[in-house]
Amino acid sequence: MPTNGINKALKLQFGLINYENRYLTAEAFGFKVNASGNNMKKKQIWTLEQDEQDGSVVFLRSHLGRYLGSDKDGKISCGAETPDAECRFLIVPQSDGRWALQSESYQRYFGGSADYLSCFAQVIGEQELWAVHLALHPQASFLSVARKRYAHLSATDGEISVDSNIPWGVESLVTLVYADGKYSLKTCDSRFLSNDGKLVKESSNSTSFTLELKSGKLAFKDCEGKYLTPVGPTGTLRSGRCSKPGKDELFDLEESHPQVVFQAANKRYVSVRQGVSISANQDVETDMETFQMEIDKQTKKAIFRTNGGSYWTLVTHGEIQSTATEVEVNTMFDIEWRGQRVALKASNGKYICTKKNGQLSAVSDSVGDDELFLMKLINRPILILRGENGFVCHHKNSNTLDANRSVYDIFSLIFSDGAYHIKSANGKYWNVSSNGLVCSNGENSEDFFLEFVEHGRAAIKCSNGKYLRGDQGGTLMADGTSVDAMSLWEY
Repeated sequence: MPTNGINKALKLQFGLINYENRYLTAEAFGFKVNASGNNMKKKQIWTLEQDEQDGSVVFLRSHLGRYLGSDKDGKISCGAETPDAECRFLIVPQSDGRWALQSESYQRYFGGSADYLSCFAQVIGEQELWAVHLALHPQASFLSVARKRYAHLSATDGEISVDSNIPWGVESLVTLVYADGKYSLKTCDSRFLSNDGKLVKESSNSTSFTLELKSGKLAFKDCEGKYLTPVGPTGTLRSGRCSKPGKDELFDLEESHPQVVFQAANKRYVSVRQGVSISANQDVETDMETFQMEIDKQTKKAIFRTNGGSYWTLVTHGEIQSTATEVEVNTMFDIEWRGQRVALKASNGKYICTKKNGQLSAVSDSVGDDELFLMKLINRPILILRGENGFVCHHKNSNTLDANRSVYDIFSLIFSDGAYHIKSANGKYWNVSSNGLVCSNGENSEDFFLEFVEHGRAAIKCSNGKYLRGDQGGTLMADGTSVDAMSLWEY
């Protein structure tokens, strides 16, 4: 089982904020660039690409797939479809976490305000400094580049340990919380990592880190100028002695796939404890009963990975085993979303049923009780939703929710017999009003259903049978009649 890079490293996407607190924006008309954006939406998101020969050189790609560049007179353009010499920039990180961007060809610095951007400054001033706001979904797996091990909450030791071969279970979920240009690391039990390695309830100066980039990897610098690093045999995550990041101080963020447990009609959990056969024969949930669900980007079918690194697969006579080491047609399953239960269809076109002995077999032509499973998501106790136009966040002056913000609120996701309840930080629940508005002031919980229909994105069906979506004005509504771009959410 490979210990390095189980899942795909997340592409580094971010917004760049200038000294006037405005975002660098790529306009569709004439491929013009300005620094006028108030929020981080699609036009304000940039993707960092590195030069394959020289890791210190970066390219900035806009949402239109064009590259930022500067000519010898400092004139800025963003129309190049492929990066040329004028698109080559060097990142010069500052002590406060901001970046200066230097043209490699002409050695000048990029900056300015509103429509007046240029790359002509010979020295770095306030106008040439940019704060970095990560645009990726803030929940990820955290991989140490040097140790090739994943971070996880070690509740017994009260620390984050970097010693997992695979990012398994809810303990491996790390949430990046952005505030005032700095980042905090939050564990699945809602504690913050302090620079001394302790986990604390409240965020403070000692839990705030500035983000630095080195050869495409991330380093986290604390308030005293030292960097997070795994220390000792269990890899306790804390600030080390270094004031310059080396390999030990570098991390990758990897996408955190949903991990689920299945309960069959016999009320027992589906497991690989008994060997290669996949059977519903266990009464407790452990790593052996937890499966990582990866949605194939092309076919939209589900692939289930065990904690040993193998995959569920269809074998002769319809039996389901965990013997596959690579993804192929027999390891892909269709999920049918049936309210509080799911049905699974194998590549032979048959539904998976639970036999009398608990063994799973794809032999059924239709769905009855034996073909239905309770599926529970275990690694998102805290929920952050990002849709087509931004994150879900409480509206400033009402009980409604916005779906177009560059900042996010963190909600609790509570499982309830195949459905989920969503709770705000104030202890109130989400509910749907008669006109389809989603409100966050409910005294009583209401059922929502998560449907994992795309890679990295889910649809959320409400108790009124409609899907959550952001309307034109950016308000979260429960009125989507089908699953489309507006009703899919990164979670």
